[in-house]
Amino acid sequence: VQLVESGGGLVQPGGSLRLSCVASGYTGSRYCMGWFRQVPGKEREGVAAVDSDGSVSYADSVKGRFTISQDNAKKLLYLQMNSLKLEATAMYYCAAGPSCYYSDLNYWGQGTQVTVSS
Repeated sequence: VQLVESGGGLVQPGGSLRLSCVASGYTGSRYCMGWFRQVPGKEREGVAAVDSDGSVSYADSVKGRFTISQDNAKKLLYLQMNSLKLEATAMYYCAAGPSCYYSDLNYWGQGTQVTVSS
């Protein structure tokens, strides 16, 4: 299984970015895909996730501003990030696995850097 993220970059506070993750090689009928972020010296934190039932979840800090979506035909996962704040600066990772339990997220991308700065 391979996950490749893209779409990161430098954006001003209040701006928007859309991250993409293309997945290949996953054959399970049930899955969870999600976005995580990490800054140096801090633990990786979950941002948003979607599973094969269509259930979505968000971290409280991004609710109402971030939207996770997927294009199953193209095996793409997106994260639309609006009204970005300085604290959103982090490396963002795409993850996948048979369920949304962290221990089941067996596959990770290499990450894409998001920097929010004026």
